[in-house]
Amino acid sequence: MPDLLIELFSEEIPARMQARAADDLRRLVTDGLVAAGLTYAGAAAFATPRRLALSVSGLTAESRSTKEERKGPATTAPAAAIDGFLRSTGLSRDQLETRADKKGEVYFAVIDRPGRAASEIVAEVLSATVRAFPWPKSMRWGAGSLRWVRPLHSILCLLVDEAGAVTVPLELEGIASSNRTRGHRFMAPSEFTVTNFDDYEAKLKRAHVILRPEDRADAIWQEATSQAFAQGLEVVPDAGLLAEVAGLVEWPVVLLGRIAEDFLGLPPEVLQTSMREHQKFFSVRNPRTGRIEAYVTVANIETIDHGATILAGNGKVLAARLSDARFFWENDLRLVKTLGMEGMAAGLAQVTFHNKLGSQADRVARIAALAREIAPFVGAKPDLAAEAARICKADLQSAMVGEFPELQGLMGRYYAAAAGHDDGVPEACQEHWQPLGPSDTVPTAPVSVAVALADKIDTLTGFWAIDEKPTGSKDPFALRRAALGVIRLVLGNGLTLPLRAAFVFARPGLPQDDLLAFFHDRLKVYLKDQGLRHDIIDACIAMPGNDDLTLLVKRAGALAAVLKTDDGENLLQGFKRANNILTQAEGRDGVEYSYGADPKFADHAAEHALFAALDRAEAAIRPAMAAEDFATAMAAMAALRAPIDAFFTAVQVNDDNPILRRNRLNLLSRIRATCLEVADLTRIEG
Repeated sequence: MPDLLIELFSEEIPARMQARAADDLRRLVTDGLVAAGLTYAGAAAFATPRRLALSVSGLTAESRSTKEERKGPATTAPAAAIDGFLRSTGLSRDQLETRADKKGEVYFAVIDRPGRAASEIVAEVLSATVRAFPWPKSMRWGAGSLRWVRPLHSILCLLVDEAGAVTVPLELEGIASSNRTRGHRFMAPSEFTVTNFDDYEAKLKRAHVILRPEDRADAIWQEATSQAFAQGLEVVPDAGLLAEVAGLVEWPVVLLGRIAEDFLGLPPEVLQTSMREHQKFFSVRNPRTGRIEAYVTVANIETIDHGATILAGNGKVLAARLSDARFFWENDLRLVKTLGMEGMAAGLAQVTFHNKLGSQADRVARIAALAREIAPFVGAKPDLAAEAARICKADLQSAMVGEFPELQGLMGRYYAAAAGHDDGVPEACQEHWQPLGPSDTVPTAPVSVAVALADKIDTLTGFWAIDEKPTGSKDPFALRRAALGVIRLVLGNGLTLPLRAAFVFARPGLPQDDLLAFFHDRLKVYLKDQGLRHDIIDACIAMPGNDDLTLLVKRAGALAAVLKTDDGENLLQGFKRANNILTQAEGRDGVEYSYGADPKFADHAAEHALFAALDRAEAAIRPAMAAEDFATAMAAMAALRAPIDAFFTAVQVNDDNPILRRNRLNLLSRIRATCLEVADLTRIEG
């Protein structure tokens, strides 16, 4: 069984496209081979800046012969119908068979398809793959019609078996396949031949090309950390930048340079962001001081001066970039110290937040008012929460955030501290954006939590008020993320925050049920990842106080724990049985059995025992629920399992005696009412 080796060699492929392109090459080729009747044992794809490669092992040498029978029209059908059938099968009329059918004679086509050699199929599949490759952006060059991400120079396509390697013949726009490729653009530009994948990978490495992206990334990181350690420094981890840089070079050469003393006073985040965004440099910090003092750049070539010229050039460019950053920093600080943070924020009145929701200044005023109301629920001082809210968006007017939007919030903290704010206000300027995603840190400082909640609730109520809600997969204003942020802030800090009251204060007159239902949907998604079933959450959402998320989750956790026990599971079945019997009787009789169960009409020991058990349960459940002690309430409910089981075993509810029947149905109503004090068990599945 032969192995297949493909390489598509081109001008530089953007780093952001390489991983997806390698996966697309593997998927399109292997799917095409399988559809054509070949099988394979394994496949792996690789990308460098100048090539996509695919190795397929254990490919069958040819496709299997097939025989297909296809029923056609009746022999008496119109000529047009018969001609259409012939075209679809590729046969002539004399090649058709005539067979008897229930309604007469019909034509049958017997189509024999002989097996095809793997080389023929590979050429066909690869040609189709290249012509239809799903690049995010592609280009044409010269006079041809072929499109590729950058000009395509050569195609290597080999089938390798015990007898050796054979080039699969194909040609695309004048590019003929071969067994040749090239190494590094500068250090090994000459062509060389390869005989199989191992030979290909080994010769590429000798030609200064590391084929596997993960190997390039490992080499970069190991050398960078080694050089930094030798100087008593450490590289700031940045997985995204590492993956990007590994896609920019075929032969990584790691160089460490120093940042000029003039720039070391800049905030470390400014240095890191500027170097990352503009230069693709890794930041290197002094672990003793936390200062960013050096950088790592990755070249794509070895030089006789060991990178000195490269570092000198990079240093000049970096100095120019950091000079700009220092100008922004110093200019912003002067503005803050002259006008204060609220003076910096004054320009927000000219910035539209949304044409139906006013300016950013209008939004800040709403957040400040709401933060003041929320503050007592999170343990923050109302004045501090309002102060932080009034300046939390001020850094959007700064030159630094204008240049580096990803630093919003962080720069607000620096500027607020420089302006003399304290008591958690600077930290709130940074943290009120959080959490930005499911893995982001949740603020815990009271002032930060108050402003973060106010910010997100204002956003949600505002867009709800103008009917700009998420639909399907569309969520242009990130309202799902905002709701998840509120949920994580509330649950992460164990807050008792009545959401309905917050909605009313934020947007008087806003119907709350729809927005609260949106929160409940987000909560179910969030808790599902933590192992809580949606029906258990639904059973608790149906209870009073469902706008208190901490209370709701506490109740759901206690219910889930009870239902995992034998008593809880069997109680659920007993409850459902009682509810079903009661519901059917009420529907049939046209009355509601909800009052009047009297132990004096009990004529069986099991009935007396159930009355006593319900008395004990109610006496335990009501104070426990009032104290939000759900574990105790659930345990008291679960204790009903045995007396309910005994009751149904020993007693016939629908007795011929109407007095006994009515009393027992009212007793079932007590079971239902007692359990429903804890959670709506009718919503539990199973």
